[in-house]
Amino acid sequence: MGTVHIAPSLPDSPFLRISREASPPAQTSRIPSSAATRKRLKVLAVTSEIYPLVKTGGLADVTGALPKALSAFRIDTHSLVPGYPALLEQARRHPPLMEFDNLLGERATLRHLEIDGLCLFVLDAPQLYDRDGGPYVDRHGNDHPDNWKRFAVLSLAAAEIAAGALPGWQPDLVHSHDWQTALTSVYMRSMGCAVPVVLTIHNLAFQGQFPAHVLSAIGLPPHAYSLDCMEYFGDISYLKGGLMTADHITVVSPTYAREILMPTFGMGLQGVLRQRMDRLQGIVNGIDQEIWDPANDPHLPVGYDARSIRNKRRNKPALLERFAMQPGKGPLFSAVSRITWQKGMDMLAEVADEIFQVDGRLIVLGQGDRDIEAALHRTAERYPGRMAVSIGYDEPTAHLIHGGSDAIIQPSRFEPCGLTQLYALRYGCVPVVSRTGGLSETIIDANDAALSARVATGFQFHPVTADGLRHAIRRACAAYRHPTHWSRLQMRAMQADYSWDRSAAAYASLYERLASTRSLMT
Repeated sequence: MGTVHIAPSLPDSPFLRISREASPPAQTSRIPSSAATRKRLKVLAVTSEIYPLVKTGGLADVTGALPKALSAFRIDTHSLVPGYPALLEQARRHPPLMEFDNLLGERATLRHLEIDGLCLFVLDAPQLYDRDGGPYVDRHGNDHPDNWKRFAVLSLAAAEIAAGALPGWQPDLVHSHDWQTALTSVYMRSMGCAVPVVLTIHNLAFQGQFPAHVLSAIGLPPHAYSLDCMEYFGDISYLKGGLMTADHITVVSPTYAREILMPTFGMGLQGVLRQRMDRLQGIVNGIDQEIWDPANDPHLPVGYDARSIRNKRRNKPALLERFAMQPGKGPLFSAVSRITWQKGMDMLAEVADEIFQVDGRLIVLGQGDRDIEAALHRTAERYPGRMAVSIGYDEPTAHLIHGGSDAIIQPSRFEPCGLTQLYALRYGCVPVVSRTGGLSETIIDANDAALSARVATGFQFHPVTADGLRHAIRRACAAYRHPTHWSRLQMRAMQADYSWDRSAAAYASLYERLASTRSLMT
């Protein structure tokens, strides 16, 4: 199915009105002029989080790394992000680029910030984004009640920029991410803006579903509530609106692109995705190998690479001490994950005793479902000194876990791509993963054929059940008892190439094709 067009709204309609009089002269904005960048593709990325400034998961890692990787392909990316507290202090040191008078009834200031190799547009609207807690939830873990508005405003601001609201800069293409920014293309099409849009789904389980009456509050016409746009089982879905109006849809692995066409993984949107199969593509994520580099990682007591893999074991005592654990003769397993049903962490609580039977150890870092957290805590209480559970997440600890653990467990029931296993590979931390989504593509199972060919990098299991996971843990423990065999697994894991090079090349090719198609049409 082709792009769905929503009847254009008048430029001066209330939900589109902005003030351009407050915009500073173009030469004060510090954004390259069109003349200076005419040979480079200009991309507006729209995201609700970006590493290293705001992160709750893999989305931030991708949106923080991809713009840097694309620069090698002569693509300049400016990323529009909400003005969270972590950004505002720095962003307000610079003069505003422009003022929005009325974004769904809210005033906002657009600011520019360059940090850690990223060029950012920061939407300064403290009444929406300057809050305690995280980007999506308050300090008690509850969704912000106006998330429907917070991210509609972000998407509307992106649409305005795409349509040329910012003097001296207009993108050749827009790249939106997940439900939080999926309305960008809906607003753009309602304005008649033909700039191409790529929408990336990082996890189809999160769809931005809200009551139907929200439609009028976000300034969209009644006929947007239709099967061809945002109507979703009696509600509206921001993600569905994006899927129906974007020019191209990417997901973060080819396997996941196939899986989501089926009811098991389609989360109610499989029919929409099948309609748009000709615009659907899977591109495996990469990792930032400068940030995740065991040879030069400031969070590790001892650095190492594939040629000095023996030095990895010198990090284990520091990791055990960090979690007040006793050494053991068996392998040290870890899990760095959201603690949810999707990630299979309930199964980990059920089978952890398999690790302790061989005098192994287990560390869990993450947060999520309170019941699963409690089950993991109860297991740890039964095995003091042998299992540790830390609720929360911080980067230094995650790096130390990868650098000190022997193996990492990812028993996800579905996994669009997964980045944790890629970090683990980089650190010679052997992955034990379920055979689903991107996990199945990035880990080569240590079966007899792969071992003979010396290409194995980890252990897969299927079906995705507690018994399947238990068997995979047994296989890993058996391999660990043979040091030479285990060292080879670690070395092959470290030699796997999951940098952004190939993935960025795929995105660059897609961008250029869409941008050139638009140029031919105009």
